[in-house]
Amino acid sequence: MSVTLSSVTIDCADAATLARFWADVLERKVDEGASPEFASIGSEIGPGWSFVQVPEAKGPKNRVHVDLSVPDLGAEVERVVALGARSIADREEGGFRWTTLADPEGNEFCLVAG
Repeated sequence: MSVTLSSVTIDCADAATLARFWADVLERKVDEGASPEFASIGSEIGPGWSFVQVPEAKGPKNRVHVDLSVPDLGAEVERVVALGARSIADREEGGFRWTTLADPEGNEFCLVAG
């Protein structure tokens, strides 16, 4: 295969702050050198997560989002909300259960019972 996923990149207002939130969610560490302009998580073990400061605010609903599989949906939703996420909706469809949330800058993601 010649194409591999290098990083999930999230535009944001403050890269270091949002990277800390996601590092806590993913139970990983922010890579050295984080700044308000750029920060990353897990670049040495890839695929990593990158956070890049942009001047514009987030628009309406994301066109792409991440789904994170979790063993205990209720407990993980509580944990992630305590870290600063906002719960948007609980869903169940086709035998799947998930909760849609937003990170501190409003980027949507889902925790999926798994």
